[in-house]
Amino acid sequence: MNTPIHTDLGATLERSRSGLRESHRRSIMRLLFAATGAALVVFACLQILNGFWWVGAGELAAAATLFFGVGRLRTTLHLQRWIYAYLITLFSFFLVIMLLPQASVSAFVWVLMIPVLAYLLLGKREGMLLSVPFMLLGGVIYYVHLGNVGSPRVLIDLLNMVLCGVLMLAFIHVYEIWREEAEQRLVDMAETDALTGLANRSKFQSILNRTIAESARSGTEFALVIMDIDHFKVVNDTLGHDAGDQVLSSIALRLTERLRATDSVGRLGGEEFGLILRDVKPAVAFELMDELRQRIAERDLTYGEAHIRVTASFGIAQWPADGRDARTLFCMADRGLYSGKRSGRNCIARPDGVAHRRPREILSGRAS
Repeated sequence: MNTPIHTDLGATLERSRSGLRESHRRSIMRLLFAATGAALVVFACLQILNGFWWVGAGELAAAATLFFGVGRLRTTLHLQRWIYAYLITLFSFFLVIMLLPQASVSAFVWVLMIPVLAYLLLGKREGMLLSVPFMLLGGVIYYVHLGNVGSPRVLIDLLNMVLCGVLMLAFIHVYEIWREEAEQRLVDMAETDALTGLANRSKFQSILNRTIAESARSGTEFALVIMDIDHFKVVNDTLGHDAGDQVLSSIALRLTERLRATDSVGRLGGEEFGLILRDVKPAVAFELMDELRQRIAERDLTYGEAHIRVTASFGIAQWPADGRDARTLFCMADRGLYSGKRSGRNCIARPDGVAHRRPREILSGRAS
């Protein structure tokens, strides 16, 4: 069985914190650093010409730091720290400029950029936590700057600023909620088998990789099981693919009913399923699968006038005894599965070929 390493899409998106992957956030941050640095050089020259030499000197120093960061952002392992450092410094700079209206009368418009950058780079939760305090401070500074708000004109200016800021924050927050919901639906679709509702092959392999990593840290064992429905082609050829789909859905339901909350199950493709039994010894895993094997063999599925009864074969590989990586475990479980099929099906087998078998019951009724 070919078992390429698949990226856990859900975990990747969760680590990204926002709708951007880490590589995209790096690119945006490098662009922001370069653009901000270039803008600061221009503003610094203008501030010096305007008589605010100390503001200009600070802007030149900040520009030099930003240009240095453009190179560092390509490989740094602390991207999140760089983002926070940039945003907090930038937002604080906005507030400082707002306190100096003689230096820049229009600086108050920059407060509206705060939620845009924060949500883009940090996501909904962290973006809101960072945006709200700075926007409140910006509103207070603007209020103080206006002076007498008893004047209708001044009051209109204040209300325009406050209303625009609140709407900007609200719209971005709502957008992020909807984006996350849509993104999660896409992730679920990409990781779920449409027919059975189980994890698909890619998701199952990601779960297996994660289970291996967790078991290596904790020192606990687990079992990988590959299950195949015996003579499934007979069902499709005799009763049609709709009957086969119902059999697959029924098997999926039985698997989820029997397994523990800590276990995982997925459809690997066709009539083949994968199971991960967490924290079990080989004897316990064998006992669990034998009970499941019997439940499958003893239950009928009615399809029209036909009563379909199928059996299943199981191959078990134990971590770490049979392998320490996903590829090896899959190969060993596959070896056990085909050993069981050669022994007559409706059985459980390990890679060494030891099998446990009960009388085989395949199909009864019109499909026999």
